[in-house]
Formats: sequence, C-alpha cells, structure tokens
Amino acid sequence: MVADMGGTAALPRRNGELVFEAPWESQAFGLAIALYERGYYDWEEFRGRLISEIGDWERAEEDEREVWDYYRRWLASFEALVKDRGLLSEQEIEERTSEFVSGARDDDHHH
Repeated sequence: MVADMGGTAALPRRNGELVFEAPWESQAFGLAIALYERGYYDWEEFRGRLISEIGDWERAEEDEREVWDYYRRWLASFEALVKDRGLLSEQEIEERTSEFVSGARDDDHHH
C-alpha cells in the first residue's frame, strides 16, 4: 500500500517517519489516502500517475522545471485523477488547491 511505495514514488522520510514540510502537504496526502480508502479509485492507478508525473518533471528542461517538490507532484497527480474520475470539477480543484497552498486551509487558523 502507500507506505510501501518504493522507487520513484517513495514517500519522503526521515528516520523512517513520513516528512511533511508544510501543513498543506500532509493534507494533500491525507485527502488522497482518504478517498482511496473509501474506494473512489485504485491505488495502483494513483501510483502510476505519480510515477508518470515525476517522470515528466525529470524529463523537462532544467531551466523550465519548478524546484523539486514531491508533494506538488503528488497534488498534480491527485488532481488529474479526481478530475478524470469526475469526483471534483476543475473549478473545485483549483479552489481547494489554492486554499491548501496559500495556507487558508491550515488546521490552525492563525492569520
């Protein structure tokens, strides 16, 4: 399952523990896991998309690609999957994503 993903798709870890650099990363992770556990999609389908997304990043010209960020690749894969499956509309995805990345959806609302 998720924790066993190896190779390109392996989750960032430090001393065996999952590592999240920002609250939105753990939220994006949790959302993908929650929808998988509720049977909205097959894990291998998501994993395949994630590997493909990482591959696209690796193949991009160095001056054209974003700074490496595992969870941005994770989020892009998840967005594509929920859009293709019709789970959320493009607009809903964009709203959620901007909320996560801006911090508006952080658990503790310190503004």
